[in-house]
Amino acid sequence: MKERELTLIKQAILNEIEGYEFYKMAANQTKSPESKNALLALADEEFKHSTYLKELFNQIKKQGDEFALAFLSDIPSPGIYRFSEIKENAHLSLAVTIFSIGMEMEKASIKFYENAFEESELPEARKLYEILIAWEKTHLEQFQTEYNKHREEWWNEQSFAPF
Repeated sequence: MKERELTLIKQAILNEIEGYEFYKMAANQTKSPESKNALLALADEEFKHSTYLKELFNQIKKQGDEFALAFLSDIPSPGIYRFSEIKENAHLSLAVTIFSIGMEMEKASIKFYENAFEESELPEARKLYEILIAWEKTHLEQFQTEYNKHREEWWNEQSFAPF
């Protein structure tokens, strides 16, 4: 396995850990129990991704260039979050901010994995990056939906309607 591939996976692990830490921090900032639970679920999802990537990294290191991503069928799928349970009301600004930052984090992760895909010469690694891109795109779509909803609620609360 080329050193570049291992470096990319190490960076992917760090990206997931950063997401994990962000969602934990955001959960500690919110007053709403529903928001706190949803954010902790997001943190848990990111942690699962980092754990999977660490296992993958160790397998690749151990098996070297002959490593085939045979166990990819057991990849943990991104969960469907219950964002609809978030009811910040008095803290809509926090909810909008959290989802906005979350969207930017997911966009950055997608770009990172797309670049890794383009730079990789190994078919197995390219398959991995495609899966990681799909994970992050799923998260981005979920964040975008919730951001739009909270943004509309915030605008209404600020009396910006009907504009």
